[in-house]
Amino acid sequence: MNTNSSAATEPAVTSSGSVFGAPCWVSLMTRDLDASQDFYASVLGWTFRPARLGDEFSVALSEGRPVAGLGALAGPLQVAVAWTPYFAVEDADQTASRIRERSGTVAVGPVALSIGRGALAADREGAVFGIWEGRLMSGWEVWRAANPAWLRLVTRDAFEAAIFYGEVFDWACGRPGCVDVEYAQEEVVLRSAGHVVARLNSGALEAAPDPAIRPRWQVHFPVRDVDACVEAAVRNGGAVTDHTPGRVATLRDPDGGLFTVTARVAAV
Repeated sequence: MNTNSSAATEPAVTSSGSVFGAPCWVSLMTRDLDASQDFYASVLGWTFRPARLGDEFSVALSEGRPVAGLGALAGPLQVAVAWTPYFAVEDADQTASRIRERSGTVAVGPVALSIGRGALAADREGAVFGIWEGRLMSGWEVWRAANPAWLRLVTRDAFEAAIFYGEVFDWACGRPGCVDVEYAQEEVVLRSAGHVVARLNSGALEAAPDPAIRPRWQVHFPVRDVDACVEAAVRNGGAVTDHTPGRVATLRDPDGGLFTVTARVAAV
């Protein structure tokens, strides 16, 4: 994704209410935090530091900058190992109600954590996402401007999905801080404070046996060498579900978590 403004010129963002409706983080829920850290360190070169949420969480760093969160939550919460985007909301309870009213599902929460409240949900087509009310991570503006991870929803009908999420998150509502929605040919493009923060595309198959082509939020990580990441993933117990040499690959970690690596020049 290309960005047009610098984090240095933006006001500091400290709470989810400042950027309501925008993606504010991506996180992996995993069965074995140490094993997952070893895998992603080998494949993506990440290092890790403790997170403010507790011992079962860590923050992944790339060249010293925060990229994503990892948490040992899959067992206790009985949810699938998956990379999940989180969207900032002003009121987690109100947002959860909106999701249910529009035939989505709230699987977990909202639950209180040390710095805010969160929930896991799914839209009408089954694509999983999270919501977050509270303090954003330190350096969030840098995270958004650097685009270390970007999002694409592949769903049955992108325009129907835009209506669902728009009503849930108050997209294009005209209030200061809301997410802007653009319709570009056959995709929906989301912008927050001038930054492209996500894209919505049609084409997923709701009942497909392969989870890689069912409706889902894809988490993309721009990398310098896609092919080297593919080789490292296989060498460290992962698998390849799709690969265009030199450009993009969808990978599966040893626990089954799907993620995509994209060549930096192609990450738009």
